[in-house]
Amino acid sequence: MPRRVPRPAPRRASRSRAALAALLGAALTAPLTLTAGPAHASGRYTVTPLTFTVRAGDRRCAVDADLYRPAGVDHAHPAPAVLATNGFGGSKSDGSTDAIGKAFAERGYVSLVYSGLGFGRSGCLISLDDPGIDARAASGLVDFLGGKRAADDGTRADYVTLDAPGDPRVGMIGGSYGGAIQLATASVDHRVDALVPLITWNDLAYSLDPNNAVGAHDVPGAFKWQWTNGFYLIGESRPLTTPSLDPSRINSPACLHFVSDACATVRTLDSGSYPPDRTARLLAYARSVSPASYLSRVRAPTLLIQGQADTLFNLNEATASYRTLHAQGTPTALIWQSWGHSGGMSDPAAGELDLVQGNLETSYVGRRILAWYDRYLKKDRSTGTGPAFAYYRDWITDPAHTYATADRVPAPSRTLYLSGDGTLVAGRAEVARGSRGYTNALVPTSHSESSLAGATGLPDPAPYDASGTCLAWTGAPLTRNLDVVGAPQITLKVVSPTAERTQDSGNAADRLVLFAKLYDVAPDGTQTLVHRLVAPVRVPDVTQHFTVTLPGIVHRYAPGHRLRFVIAASDDAYFGNRGIKPVTVVSAPGDTGVLRLPVAGG
Repeated sequence: MPRRVPRPAPRRASRSRAALAALLGAALTAPLTLTAGPAHASGRYTVTPLTFTVRAGDRRCAVDADLYRPAGVDHAHPAPAVLATNGFGGSKSDGSTDAIGKAFAERGYVSLVYSGLGFGRSGCLISLDDPGIDARAASGLVDFLGGKRAADDGTRADYVTLDAPGDPRVGMIGGSYGGAIQLATASVDHRVDALVPLITWNDLAYSLDPNNAVGAHDVPGAFKWQWTNGFYLIGESRPLTTPSLDPSRINSPACLHFVSDACATVRTLDSGSYPPDRTARLLAYARSVSPASYLSRVRAPTLLIQGQADTLFNLNEATASYRTLHAQGTPTALIWQSWGHSGGMSDPAAGELDLVQGNLETSYVGRRILAWYDRYLKKDRSTGTGPAFAYYRDWITDPAHTYATADRVPAPSRTLYLSGDGTLVAGRAEVARGSRGYTNALVPTSHSESSLAGATGLPDPAPYDASGTCLAWTGAPLTRNLDVVGAPQITLKVVSPTAERTQDSGNAADRLVLFAKLYDVAPDGTQTLVHRLVAPVRVPDVTQHFTVTLPGIVHRYAPGHRLRFVIAASDDAYFGNRGIKPVTVVSAPGDTGVLRLPVAGG
């Protein structure tokens, strides 16, 4: 029987911490915790637990869901629907997914929230939001909202607004794993009317094994081992958190709960080796479950929201998705908010969408989400959806003015040059001739982050680079504010005879790896690595110049501060070089490294 649910009281996030898998799972599955706030509906709704047996790839899977029906919504008074699922490791009942159902039911939407395949009480294997599996399962739930099918117990929904017979007015929302599923579903089911993916990926090959060298699409990068194995542990440890698993959720002793291709991908990455055959399969599989491979089929208006504090899925991911959707004419907008997988979820900055309070009407991002749904689900053409691009500025103290807007993401507009004496200079004529070098050790000697610290609340040492294993170029003290908004780029040429001899071995692991990053150096010498972001690079050809796109940032370099560009031989959050590969960088006025910064205002 449906149960009558009163307006829920705001809840405080628990600060207690349990086992690592539970900690990481809880953090990563809470990208959008929305408790009910001020509502235009009556503030009451019913919740009905339902099960749907759906086709997902070559299997039939049981999907566990909760249907939230607002008071007063019936066949004569239908309402649009919102469909949502959990982040990785969560379920329909975790704080974030459950709160989505409540929040939008409070605001008059029929909400259907469900546990993704392989999570909670839903069956089948974890298949990484595969459009041919997970999205097909979600499409079966769209059938239910459109009146085309019943739940397993015979329940039907005849009170969702229809655009045509069997075609419900439905939007999707959610973060991380619950974000990519939206794009995957819209790529196979054009009945979906609006998407709001938060902090999700564009290309899993880039997310988990990033190579930031421009044009090196088929060259693997540096394995992001901490993040990847954290997720793998969550998936493979399901029996610890969900006893008596449905047999459809068990694969084999070698790959317990993921589809086999996912396990093979992690094993290849963990091996530290990139033989051509396995590397091609790795890249092909990772991209097959990535929006980068299917965004061309997405037509639903999409509001992309990405976090600045995010070393898992950085700002470049949503920017890539935004540019693809915009270029093909799909209505889209992009917001760079403050919080992401690496911090800020449990304690958002003032004025930000609050994971505990669910302040939709009183936060900038929340208002943008409501306006997006007003326009594309309620079909209120008088509602504007806001600017094409908005970004959070942490140096603004007034919460009402923390966001700035633009008609596009800024492109690099300020140029600095790497001088042979270790300085950053404004013109080529100022470049001093010289050469400097470093040598990597057999163990990592640089630290950017402990990847799980932001998700678990554990302490993380400040970033550092050991002397002799990195090179730095430092600019003069600034005389006025410099606001960098976007992804810096560096064009380099390095000399490494050892890497030159090994790069054609046939195994990409023998190519040179380096890590590019940009620090803010305060007048007292303290340096800050903005959001601990680095750009791993596996150099395609060490004999040629190469260009690196760093992760996007939004950062004000204040007067008296200096920019410091660093290339390091290693980073302990990633797999790095195989063997010792000394590196030298030579500078001359006519041939030196060039750093380009996207500066707000040009």
